[in-house]
Amino acid sequence: MAERLGEDNSQIKEASSAQEGSLFCSQMALEAECRPLGMFECQLCSLTAPYSYVGQQPPDTQSVVLLEESYVMRDPFTADKGRFLILGSRCSLCGRLVCVGPECSLFYSKRFCLPCVQENMDAFPQEIQQDLEKRKVPSKRPASQLGSRT
Repeated sequence: MAERLGEDNSQIKEASSAQEGSLFCSQMALEAECRPLGMFECQLCSLTAPYSYVGQQPPDTQSVVLLEESYVMRDPFTADKGRFLILGSRCSLCGRLVCVGPECSLFYSKRFCLPCVQENMDAFPQEIQQDLEKRKVPSKRPASQLGSRT
């Protein structure tokens, strides 16, 4: 009977060890899933954020296909794995890495940084040109005070 108890204890230890191993693997998979691939940095405004995917079909999304190769991060405000934030992509003309912010880029069938848009304004439809004119609202502060917050 003592032999049997020894066998049972070793089986319990093996089972416990297997559970710990699978928990460890699950933890590693979770960490790998959450670990960013790198740091996205907009070359115009210097916005930085960790990205977890680059491409057109973010992971854990069934039927989402983005229209451009994008730098994507998981939405930190929800536990839903299928939710994500698009940080930005490359300008289709000059190749700059730019964020999706309206001060840095626009998407019109492709991503364009605003400097390239300004250089090629005549190539865009009138509606886009008008939209860009609306964006040029001057700052309410004098230029000398833009950097100070006193």
